[in-house]
Amino acid sequence: MKHLTKASLLALAAAFAAESAVAQQLTTVNAIMPKQRSANYFPLIVGEALGYFAEEGIEVNLLPSETPIPFINFVRNGQADIAMLDPAEVLTAVAAGAEIKVVYEVMQTAPDGIAVAGESAVQDMSELNGQTVGLVTERDMVTMKIALDAVGLTENDVTTVVVGEAGPTLAAAFRDQTVMAIAGSGPDWLAIQANGQPIRLITPPAVSNKPGNTFVVAAESTTEKADLLEGFMRAWSKGMYVAEIDAEVVAKIAQTAVPEEWEDPTFGQQYLNNAMRLNVSVTEQKGDLQTEIWSSIQPAMMKFGVIGAEVDPATFLEPAFIGPANDWSKEEVQAEVAAWRAANM
Repeated sequence: MKHLTKASLLALAAAFAAESAVAQQLTTVNAIMPKQRSANYFPLIVGEALGYFAEEGIEVNLLPSETPIPFINFVRNGQADIAMLDPAEVLTAVAAGAEIKVVYEVMQTAPDGIAVAGESAVQDMSELNGQTVGLVTERDMVTMKIALDAVGLTENDVTTVVVGEAGPTLAAAFRDQTVMAIAGSGPDWLAIQANGQPIRLITPPAVSNKPGNTFVVAAESTTEKADLLEGFMRAWSKGMYVAEIDAEVVAKIAQTAVPEEWEDPTFGQQYLNNAMRLNVSVTEQKGDLQTEIWSSIQPAMMKFGVIGAEVDPATFLEPAFIGPANDWSKEEVQAEVAAWRAANM
């Protein structure tokens, strides 16, 4: 009789658990995010592949994200149970009287920033005084202003030019030394590197050390849909943790779930690496709400017209879900990931 290895037994157990979870009736959670299923938000596709959402009795339905309607409206009218919003969207909505709550910080490092060429001698924003700097689009001017302000400079201390979004053009701007730095975001850095130009980030903490994206719900949902939201965020947290213990498993799942992002394997891996950098929480508890940071980012956002009024974080941060979102065993997840690896890699 053939003896099963421990890994095989774990794989069978994980498969049985996933099948049992799927067999039960699942409740649909309608969510809206800037992208559909993507490695950019890998905790979702990892959580689905490993059965974490199904174990919570949940299936996630992503609403179409290509819409001119602000995401906050989908929460307010009940179409979305949960929405992914950036801090500016949250603060603007709350200041306008929207009854919403931030329940989880998805990205605790902002994707926006300032890059220089990999071989550049520039080490700090202060060294850009008197230099020409690039913006991927006009929208990146605010990022540049806040970054300059962090070192005592203003936009009058530099010359700004809009470089454009095309990867070859961005890379050429560094190679030809037409700009000393570029204000942009994660996809821009990937596009530059895909065109053979190494980069290095010099983003000040005033820009990077803030939530990039958050999960937001209607205020009444914090009681009416508490169990559902707890399950969603617990599954998301477990999916996030997988990147900390086995990045190769995350890559394998992404290759299967979103193969269109891996047509160029090098780009696919770089894209995922950037996503893991942004999506893994920096706080001890995953998704924890950083009240002091929400207060500290508002003066600069007011100064440069990103928001029209400052608001008290206590009025929109709801920390009650952070404990449940972290109420699971790391050892169990480690065993499940090892079992999945044994069965699929």
